[in-house]
Amino acid sequence: MVWLGRLATVLVLAALAVLVALGLYVWRSFPALDGRLQLPGLQAEVRVLRDAADVTHLQAGTPRDAWFALGFVHAQERGWQLEFNRRVMHGTLSEILGEATLETDKLIRTLGIMPAARRQFERLAPQAQAALQAYAAGVRAFYAHRTQALSPEFLVLGVRPGEQGPAWEAEDCVGWSLMMALDLGGNWGNEFARLSSAQVVDTQRLWELFPPYPGEPPATDVDLAALYRGLGVYRASPPAAPAKNGQAGPPAIAPALHAAAQAWSRAFVRDAGLAEGKGSNAWVVSGARTASGKPLLANDPHLGLSAPAIWYVARLQAPGLDVAGATLPGLPFVVLGRTRTAAWGFTNTGPDVQDLYLEQIKPDDPQSYRIDDAQGRPAWAPFTRRTEVIRVKGRADVHHAVRSTRHGPVLSDAQAAHGQLLDTSRYVLALRWSALEPDNATALSMLRANMAHSVDELLAAFADHHSPMQNVLMADTQGRIAYKAVGRVPLRRADNDLRGIAPAPGWDPRYAWAGWLPYAETPQSGVGQGGQPADGPVWIANANQRPTPPGYPHFIGQDWAFPDRFDRIVQMLAATPRHDVDSAARMQADLLSLATQRLLPHLQQATGSHPLARPALRQLQGFDGTMRGDGPQPLIFAAWVDELTRGLLIPHLGRERFDALYGKRQFRSLVETALAAHDGWWCTPLRCAEQVDRALDRALARLAAAYGPDIARWRWDQAHPAVSSHRPFGSVALLARWFDVRVPTGGDGFTVNVGQYLPGDAKQPFANRHAAALRAIYDLADLEQTRFIYQTGQSGLVFSGRYRDMAQEWAQVRYRRLAMEPPDVAHTLLLVP
Repeated sequence: MVWLGRLATVLVLAALAVLVALGLYVWRSFPALDGRLQLPGLQAEVRVLRDAADVTHLQAGTPRDAWFALGFVHAQERGWQLEFNRRVMHGTLSEILGEATLETDKLIRTLGIMPAARRQFERLAPQAQAALQAYAAGVRAFYAHRTQALSPEFLVLGVRPGEQGPAWEAEDCVGWSLMMALDLGGNWGNEFARLSSAQVVDTQRLWELFPPYPGEPPATDVDLAALYRGLGVYRASPPAAPAKNGQAGPPAIAPALHAAAQAWSRAFVRDAGLAEGKGSNAWVVSGARTASGKPLLANDPHLGLSAPAIWYVARLQAPGLDVAGATLPGLPFVVLGRTRTAAWGFTNTGPDVQDLYLEQIKPDDPQSYRIDDAQGRPAWAPFTRRTEVIRVKGRADVHHAVRSTRHGPVLSDAQAAHGQLLDTSRYVLALRWSALEPDNATALSMLRANMAHSVDELLAAFADHHSPMQNVLMADTQGRIAYKAVGRVPLRRADNDLRGIAPAPGWDPRYAWAGWLPYAETPQSGVGQGGQPADGPVWIANANQRPTPPGYPHFIGQDWAFPDRFDRIVQMLAATPRHDVDSAARMQADLLSLATQRLLPHLQQATGSHPLARPALRQLQGFDGTMRGDGPQPLIFAAWVDELTRGLLIPHLGRERFDALYGKRQFRSLVETALAAHDGWWCTPLRCAEQVDRALDRALARLAAAYGPDIARWRWDQAHPAVSSHRPFGSVALLARWFDVRVPTGGDGFTVNVGQYLPGDAKQPFANRHAAALRAIYDLADLEQTRFIYQTGQSGLVFSGRYRDMAQEWAQVRYRRLAMEPPDVAHTLLLVP
């Protein structure tokens, strides 16, 4: 008994020691928010204030020191986010995550993100280079002189930032800007989807599957299915399963983390080049329609939800620089925000800035591809080749061969789906993408916007913006409002009959780009000739709908978001005679889905045979399409439309192709069209009414299995939580509980308060994955009353109380104040040279 007592004492003491060590580590992982830190590299003292809204204020003697301090603060608060993003854009994730992320690294290396970033940095104006260099120096200074413990992600994965090169370089800022362009400016995924679907449906049905914008004819009258069949681009049979690499062994990291990283990597590669579901809302109202008599601007960009959030709210103050708003960790600028006299917001334009080219391989020389001359005479040129060496944890280095053509990188070398569809012994797909051009000076435009004091100065600043193209809505305290689409868009020849909608024969010179759309001719409103003020509208709104007016002379794309959110915004703008901050907040909270309203009558008329069909249909009586979280009606509708979509499309596309296309694409327009027309072709082998009924039965069976038989207890927000997922721990069940941020929400992909879900996700098909990653409202009568909120918290440190402290406010559409002169300061840190 004595020995047992001693053993128990030892175990208790050991446990206490572990708890003390853990507590000490947690305490040391928090950033210094108060006091004084010596930071070599600064030119003068910088005050870092955090106000009661947890906005970080950087007060510096020079802009250079403000950018340096922002890099330091981002590293303090978002160190793992910077490290992970740096590895994504460098294609070095596999160094720490093993073979699980190899396909992502191959794609990024094939695209050449960092070589392009270096070329672009070299051509930037000196003042933009200086800003990026100062920011990068601030990030490095944090790691060189840190007393703060590294966050758990570094420790779990054995990563030491800066161990194998600088923790951040100026070129990395450009690289991260390119990654944002990849996220928001992609449409090669739609081109490939059309190529894939054209193998199994004719061109008429192809346009029903991927319809043109409402009221427009298809962008091309080429018979795509016949074109690709005639060229013989498709494989004759499915490819054999790839042979196992003899060097591959067990996962180099824990199996659960390996599986999670692999699932994330596959989704990243699959969805690259697809901007669907990544939208935004913005509207600006002139003083003629506001209570204050001054403009009112509201903006909520919709992005994939992540923990920590993509944004970090800060104010930068120095002589010649006074700006506040949302910064992106990785960049030294306020991307969305305000100065003392002007404000701006973005939505994604989504023009066609990516073209896929079918490159025909020379039959007797696989090292060459076809390039016809201007007269159409066949000629051949060698592929440009390079080898990328990818270090992989737990196995030998991978030597990845990259080919390029005159158009750009050969994506078929890095996307397995190409080899499953195409006869790659005869054809491969190459990409031309505007963002990779060497004259990309987006960093310069952001710097100049941060120093703008009027709409005129904002318009001048954004003339340098390149990629991704954005719709900028802006206002100033003088009362002016304006809209301008900013960024580079290629022009296409008049005889280019494909117009970038689907992969084009790369050897045919008529499909080459023919220059760039001049800045003065991009879509705009409230801007007259020469950029002068025009007789402006009383309001301007954009929700990713077609940005071009009737009769616009240039074709810049057709894959716009359908106008459901825009139409609802217009309804609400018209319904209120005088708008103010509170009316803008109510609009941002709106949950009425016009798309649900269009399909709802078909569901309400269903006669399912499931035992729960009658009580479910009773619940739907009086449902008007408002996707509130506290009831079962949106859940019943969402499950029904998911099952109906599967019932209509899988018989025609096949399950494998359907699974590859479904998710971010929800094919809602096709479902509406098929039911409205009682289209027997899409509804076969049943009648459309039978498809509706059986979809209801399948949906109710799913829901009953998941939530029980009592429909009254079902809640949309239970199935539809907003999940801000951590990378890479968010897909590991044991870790996700701590690292993910989850909060119940309403809405769907068509509501102004958007809640985009991915119905192809087998585990959480209705989880809210893309939503308002930021909400902001600017009253130009008093910019000190600017409101903002986003879905996590300022800190990226999981043990911090500031990691998720905004989540409930965001879900309830409440706000914090973004003031340049805050009434309360919670923390003061002095950074000194």
